[in-house]
Amino acid sequence: MKIVVVGSGYVGLVSGTCFSEMGNKVTCVDIDIEKVEKLKKGIIPIYEPGLEPMVLKNVKNGNLKITTSLPEAIKDAVIVFIAVGTPMGLDGSADLQYVLSVAKEIGQSMQKRLIIVDKSTVPIGTADKVKATIQAELDKRNLDLEFDVVSNPEFLKEGAAIQDFMKPDRVVIGAESDYAMETMRQLYAPFCMNHDRFIGMDIKSAEMTKYAANAMLATKISFMNEIANICERVGADANQVRIGIGSDARIGYSFIYPGCGYGGSCFPKDVKALKKIAEEFNYDAKVITAVEEVNDAQKFVIAEKVVKRFGEDLKGKTFGLWGLAFKPGTDDMREAPAIYVVKELVKRGAKIKAYDPKAIEEAKEFYLKDVAVEYVDSKYKAIENTDALILLTEWKEFRSPDFEEIKMQLKSPIIFDGRNQYNIFKLDEKGFEYYQIGKK
Repeated sequence: MKIVVVGSGYVGLVSGTCFSEMGNKVTCVDIDIEKVEKLKKGIIPIYEPGLEPMVLKNVKNGNLKITTSLPEAIKDAVIVFIAVGTPMGLDGSADLQYVLSVAKEIGQSMQKRLIIVDKSTVPIGTADKVKATIQAELDKRNLDLEFDVVSNPEFLKEGAAIQDFMKPDRVVIGAESDYAMETMRQLYAPFCMNHDRFIGMDIKSAEMTKYAANAMLATKISFMNEIANICERVGADANQVRIGIGSDARIGYSFIYPGCGYGGSCFPKDVKALKKIAEEFNYDAKVITAVEEVNDAQKFVIAEKVVKRFGEDLKGKTFGLWGLAFKPGTDDMREAPAIYVVKELVKRGAKIKAYDPKAIEEAKEFYLKDVAVEYVDSKYKAIENTDALILLTEWKEFRSPDFEEIKMQLKSPIIFDGRNQYNIFKLDEKGFEYYQIGKK
């Protein structure tokens, strides 16, 4: 099948590459000339395990092409995916200017029937706006062309996106016509050979499904963090409480790990957007609002623990930081707890030495570019002659470190664990002061 994917960011590049892996002829379109030229040379703009070799292979065999020309790309296409950014506006709503700009160009360029698919996470009702935008351009051209607008929300986890796409636990399609639904079913059939996870529904329900899924997962995280904060105050252990409630099949263990808050490109943005959508329809989304408030506060918990231990004046103190990305397996630092922790400590006069396997350049160039941070190339260098270790991202290489080496490098054996990774190691018996989430 001939497919066009507009947008070569995280969702677009992963989607286009995985479609090409199944033998489809895919053209990725992006207006960023520099990015397109780099992709043609095999330089991937994002880190995602398994993505680079798959891109290189399919570019080489001709299944994947990259261009800046949308009109040229859609000439022979059957399906056009819109996978451009929907950044958060100042009021928390999703900004649709890029989505509608693509829709406008499609309307100006299409010559035959197309299925236009909203792959970006978009507010409920976006398909109607895309449809109206395309139709307006066709009317200007006096063309009577049939087309379909479909909602196909993505459910990719950063760090496991290739696996999620190639072996999806569900494929949600919102469509109005039998033709569009059947064509999408055929497109995704190779990904559902061993288990039929294709779920067809109306368009607005599909648009809502993405927001509802992310809001539910964010709710579990914030709920567990609130329980952890209560545990600290009453003398309970959130690690044990997690095991106790997770054993209930109705609850499960996923997304109930105590921590220093969620970040990334999806949960913060989608929770805010869903709250804004509710407001637009005169509904006060109390649970969603609370989820956001709890998470915003949770990102400061580790900094608060450091200040409680060392005092408000941190001049002369240096802290070794393990982890900058919002989660392991990615270089993404959007809304990462590390941003808040670093800024809070530096504001009080502290020095920071930081290490992350993938996210250092992101920190330097974007998220902490105006903050004085010393970046190093290994985890043990990050804690050389520092006053404490602060763990914020649970990368595998941090999970079972040499605690004797840690003790030797630190001025004092103090660890602040934002992910409760070392709870099992009984660090108090090893002579450490050990601070975690949800336990005194």
